[in-house]
Amino acid sequence: MSPLWRDRIEVFFAPGRIDLARSKRGIKPVQLPVTTELIDNDAGAYPAWLQTVQQLELLLAETAGVSMRVTLSNHFVRYVTLPPQSEITSPEEVLAYANFRMREIYGARVDQWVLSISSWSPLYGAVCAAISQDLLVKLEELSARHQITLEGIEPYLTVVLDTWNKVMDRHRSFVALVETDRICVALLEDGVWRNIRNQRVLNDTVGELWATLDQEAVLSGQKESAEQVFLFAPEHPELTLPIESGWQTVPLQNDRISAPRYFPVVIADKRKEGT
Repeated sequence: MSPLWRDRIEVFFAPGRIDLARSKRGIKPVQLPVTTELIDNDAGAYPAWLQTVQQLELLLAETAGVSMRVTLSNHFVRYVTLPPQSEITSPEEVLAYANFRMREIYGARVDQWVLSISSWSPLYGAVCAAISQDLLVKLEELSARHQITLEGIEPYLTVVLDTWNKVMDRHRSFVALVETDRICVALLEDGVWRNIRNQRVLNDTVGELWATLDQEAVLSGQKESAEQVFLFAPEHPELTLPIESGWQTVPLQNDRISAPRYFPVVIADKRKEGT
């Protein structure tokens, strides 16, 4: 079957939930309603993604012949920035640089990960993302069992940055991506991604986002009394920072650029979100 005529599945893969959108190709393409499945996560389950993989397997029954693209929650991804280095030019040098940067932060755990690097520029650097080798293998095996063409596996943050890249101020932009129990903050300065912080929410989403933004601004050496952050938080549509924080939130999602329809949104049943 030609890829142009193959039905497509797009998946958001997270702890406690899967969002799946299917599009039927043809002369009159049809987008089927998004399916959201909540998962009763066992706190003792290991690895953390195991139950989500098992639920995805059930959802893919009778889907042979489709193509699939998976976006991974930031819970399952680790990031580092690769600052510009004029002497690094070849793909082999870039990969070695990414490995070095990852090991600086995460140590020997990198041996169990697969690295993915954005387009490298000696002037602007790149961003490196890492996921579990075992998770990649499980998704590939699952796709093969169901005769699905796995088109790609993408980290949540990189999809958001790619989608809204033109909206951001290349001179200086803070970007915050908030999902259930996790925040991810990235700083762009002079066209270079300077830092990415990806961390669990332990107690208070607003308070921890505020603190993280303040820390990143101070570390950048340019903390202003009034700062702006581009915010993407579809699971928390009412989230704002208090006036006294000094941070103005600017929603990334707008009438001109909408979020992919399979991205997670707030749901009425909060039982699996721990709220």
